[in-house]
Amino acid sequence: MTLPHVRNIVIAGGGTAGWMTAAALSKVLNDRWKIVLVESEEIGTVGVGEATIPIINVYNNALEIDENEFMRETSATFKLGIEFVNWGRVGDSYIHGFGPLGPDIGITKFHHYWLKMHQAGTASSLEDYSVNIAAARANKFMRAKPELGASPLAEIAHAYHFDAGLYAAFLRRYAEKRGVERLEGKIRSVSTRVDNGFVDAIVLEDGRRIDGDLFVDCTGFRGLLIEQTLKTGYEDWSHWLPCDRAWAVPCRSVRPLTPYTRSTAHGAGWQWRIPLQHRTGNGHVFCSSFIREEEAAQVLMSRLDGEPLADPRMLKFVTGKRKKLWNKNVVAVGLASGFMEPLESTSIHLIQSTVSRLATFFPDQGFNAADTEEFNRQSDFEFERIRDFIILHYKATERSDTEFWNYCRTMPIPDTLAHKIDLFKANGRVVRENAELFSEISWVEVMLGQRMAPARYHPLVDALPEAKIQSFLDNVRETIRRCVDAMPAHSDFVAANCAVDARVLGSKATMR
Repeated sequence: MTLPHVRNIVIAGGGTAGWMTAAALSKVLNDRWKIVLVESEEIGTVGVGEATIPIINVYNNALEIDENEFMRETSATFKLGIEFVNWGRVGDSYIHGFGPLGPDIGITKFHHYWLKMHQAGTASSLEDYSVNIAAARANKFMRAKPELGASPLAEIAHAYHFDAGLYAAFLRRYAEKRGVERLEGKIRSVSTRVDNGFVDAIVLEDGRRIDGDLFVDCTGFRGLLIEQTLKTGYEDWSHWLPCDRAWAVPCRSVRPLTPYTRSTAHGAGWQWRIPLQHRTGNGHVFCSSFIREEEAAQVLMSRLDGEPLADPRMLKFVTGKRKKLWNKNVVAVGLASGFMEPLESTSIHLIQSTVSRLATFFPDQGFNAADTEEFNRQSDFEFERIRDFIILHYKATERSDTEFWNYCRTMPIPDTLAHKIDLFKANGRVVRENAELFSEISWVEVMLGQRMAPARYHPLVDALPEAKIQSFLDNVRETIRRCVDAMPAHSDFVAANCAVDARVLGSKATMR
């Protein structure tokens, strides 16, 4: 028997989560579905997710968004990776770069050949063998040129830094052109069905009733539908990720315009630096059990590159996730689904992946339990594996200079992460399971960057003479050096292709 279609989709809340959802669904669905988004201009958005990872290009390409237009409209810059300062030891610096390292040989990964020669003292820094990292260090950028085949210039992977408020506004215009109806108003109450507890409407403060079949909760930490109404429950991960506060403040831009995010570890947390065209975004994520809020604010304000453009504002959070992202006929997206501190720029990705998963398991009026259970299983897996990767940064440290780092260095960790660490420490192996987000290379770069050295390398490396391996590494390093030399400066590339119109920006930008 064919069940009737879901006809009316109600998105509760705007911001990045709401408008990414609206834009994607308006592209995927046709006019047989009605999409309504309810938001209030009186309710602010968090806006911490201004840095992204390369998979956002899948979202933008699916929506057929022109990259240069998108970047001009959002004051965006390019991003080749994330620099981590003071994480392994005070004074350390490494970059987790996007894209590949040098080429593998047969079934053996490149980093194993590097490990052998590095242990022998004849290989330079791992960063020299990544075009993304080498370009980031030189403040260079260009888009990948796939037509160049085996050249490193064909393998450049990039993401973006952008103004999240401007991105939401950009997607709002996109969605409204495709028929999404925006309603201004605050939600006063949520109506549920007596027979099964499903949500059937949201009621606004002025009395308007917005009926729906499927509801997407983008109401932020409040979780107005998923939690306050459906009592879904929350998994608290703060024993592994103890930071629970963040101060955020913008400052004036400085040069050079770096094509990477910076994360600098402090005594009880870390500071982000995100360079946009019109300003730099900054924040201090910290644990209130180890530092006072006022002191944490002082740490941030004393370490800005430029003049502050606003007073710092504070965000409180509990790292974790809802026990179900899809409960009855409500799907939680963005902060309503959980919070993962933005150490690896996964906030916007989790919005994207949840919306994509919703499209894959899009329901009819029956809301089949098998579909929702599989949706939740996949969501749990993704959240948990991202969680493990972020925990790795705290666990893999030699720092003992503060009580916070002593706690992180010695804390118990999830078995899934402990297994990955043990495997890497033995022979430098990393196993990526199913569709977990971060690649083997990402794990390798962070582990090595934070001084986690494996005892050995893959035994098959010894099948090649050392002289041949050394020649191979030297060739990779020299090829990447020549490629980076040929690339333009990041600021020049932005100026030539996607520079924001300052007059237009002044009329749109919101200072957060």
